[in-house]
Parts: sequence; structure tokens; C-alpha cells
Amino acid sequence: MRQGRHGPIPEGRHDLRSLWASGRRLTAETRPPWLAAEDASGYRLVASPSLADVSAAARDAAEDEFNAMELARLVVTDDPRDADVRHVYVAAPRPEPVWSIGIVSGDAPWSLADASGSNPVLTAADVPGAAATSVADPFLHRDADGGWRMFFEVDNWSTWKGEIGLATSRDGLAWRCEGIVLAEPFHLSYPHVFAADDGEIYMIPESSQAAAVRLYRARRYPHDWEHVGDLVTGLPFADPTVVRHAGRWWLFAETSGGADDTLRLYHAAALAGPWVEHRSSPIVRGDATCARPAGRVVAAAGRLVRFAQNCRPAYGTAVQAREIVRLTVDDYEERPLHAAPILGPGTGWNAGGMHHVDPVEVDAGRWLAAVDGWRMEEEVA
Repeated sequence: MRQGRHGPIPEGRHDLRSLWASGRRLTAETRPPWLAAEDASGYRLVASPSLADVSAAARDAAEDEFNAMELARLVVTDDPRDADVRHVYVAAPRPEPVWSIGIVSGDAPWSLADASGSNPVLTAADVPGAAATSVADPFLHRDADGGWRMFFEVDNWSTWKGEIGLATSRDGLAWRCEGIVLAEPFHLSYPHVFAADDGEIYMIPESSQAAAVRLYRARRYPHDWEHVGDLVTGLPFADPTVVRHAGRWWLFAETSGGADDTLRLYHAAALAGPWVEHRSSPIVRGDATCARPAGRVVAAAGRLVRFAQNCRPAYGTAVQAREIVRLTVDDYEERPLHAAPILGPGTGWNAGGMHHVDPVEVDAGRWLAAVDGWRMEEEVA
């Protein structure tokens, strides 16, 4: 926690918890007018600085500090009886979903079990240089020398948005996080990384806040990425997933803007486009149990398989495998590969649920996959 001239400035959720523990309970005299009496137990007072007898420049600096406090989740208000006094409050810590990343393996991308023996292999605490609260949406890329790279979402507490992190491994089981490799003014997640026919390595992260499916190329893989174009625009495209099949590129994306129940399909002859929406799109309507993508589309055992999130009863409950049985410019058909989900709530790190899988075939009949899961945890880093 950083101590400012006029009060504390939290640098993570653990700091909020510390301030709550040391804060003063509100009384009838200290409860602010904007807070109802029945809600007073949910806030505590942490500071009441006065700006009396300070210069104009010092007041400007103080206002900058108060803005920093508010960005750090504190509440700063004026004293209704004294224009020079500010009051700083902290809200009660509340349970939050915390996401982590694990490694699983199996004889098929839809038949997987714990591979590392020490899942999760990556948590928010492993991310250097960022006030991370969760890591999720892992995508794998295997180098020519057999080494592994993993790209994933980092929920950065300080910036209020998701950024793209990188981890490396020699065996795909033990991982070392290197930090953030891509950040934008808007939220990023779901960093779908893949090699294209031109020999370049690309990334399509979710950028639904930008209302576009943005294509990035590795300028200097794996640390330096450049935005080279937008594939489609105009909707809040969630978890965009591309696959090369039958000589064309295909793009799946959920577009409801929060309901998680609408899946659209696009196609193009070249990755750069032009992209057109499929004549059957949306291919899933009003069904939050299977609309939202949950990882890359894979070909295995003569099947083309799409992984889908089950967002009922809660977001990120489970992952199911769905076989694509027909994919042409005129027709689309898919069906559940199994009745039961292939990933779901476990114990400990993934007790709340799971919502992503990225399988890679490492040998004939042996698959390694990065997955994520969540559990409820109080406001601690």
C-alpha cells in the first residue's frame, strides 16, 4: 500500500482488506448523507484530511491524490459542514471469483485429467509487475525446439482491465510467468494464438469493448505484437475463435453483449478477409449453455470439435465438446459429442467451475491441454 500525503492508496485487494480491518466503524455522527443507515455497516472511515490553509498548487496535488484513491476503489467525499475536509471510506470486502490455470492430459481432447499433479500451475501471484487478481483463458503454442509458450488473460487490478500475459515451459507442466506482453486502453482476454499459412504467428484476443475482432501479428515473437487489422466490427464479439478448414477461414464469436447466448459464424478465403457472415448465422440463438466459445476448434480422430461454455447456472460453469458435422458456406450443423461436460467444477482451485480448454496433440493419441477454473475467494491478493 502506498501512503499518500492525505491518506492511503491501495495497490491491491489485500490492501483494501487491511484498510477495512483498521478502519473506523461509522456512527450516526460520522455516517455521510449519501449512505443510508441500514447500509452503514458496509463502510468504514479510513481518513479525514483537511485542506485548510494550503496553497492552490497543493490543493491541485491533493485532488490528484484523491482521484488515485478512487481509482483504487476507495470512496472520497466532501464534508457537508466543512468545505476544506474530505472523508475517505473503504467498502467491506466481498467474495470474488478468482481464476487460475491448470494443465491436463488425455488420449483425446475431450477426455482429459490432471497432468501436472500440482494444479493450478499458474495463479495471479505468479504474474510479475502487475497487481493481478486472476489469470484465465490460456492458449498454448509449441516452439520448433519443443518448448512451450502460454498466452493468457491477466486481470490487472490497477488498470481495471484485462491484459495478455506470457508464460514459458520446457515440458508443458512446470511454467514460469514472464509478465504482460500486450495491453490496450480497453479490456483484452482470450488470446487465441495460432500459426497461419504465411508462416507468421498471429493472435486474436477478445476485444469486445472495442466492438471489433482485432488481428495482431507477432513482430518479435513472443513478446512484441502489432495490430494489423480488424476482421469484423460493430458488435461486442466475445471469445472470437478462428479455424482453417476446407480451404477457408472460419470465425466463431458470441455477440449478445452479456447474455452469453448468441453465437455468430463468419468465413473468408483469406485471414485478412473480407469476412462475411454465414447464411445460417447466428448458429446458436438464446442458449447460454452452448453459445460462447471455450477454446480453439480442434481436429481429432476424424472429428472437428468446437468447445463451448455452459454459462448456466453461472458464467463459467463447465465446458462441453460439440462435434461440427457440417461446415460449408451454405450449411452449418453441430451436435454434442458427449452428454456430460468434459470439464466442470472440482475441488479447491476450480471448485466454482471451469470455462476454457486449449488442447495440443503432443504425440499420437496423447494430448496436453491448458484449462482454467475458479473458486470464490475473499478480497485478498
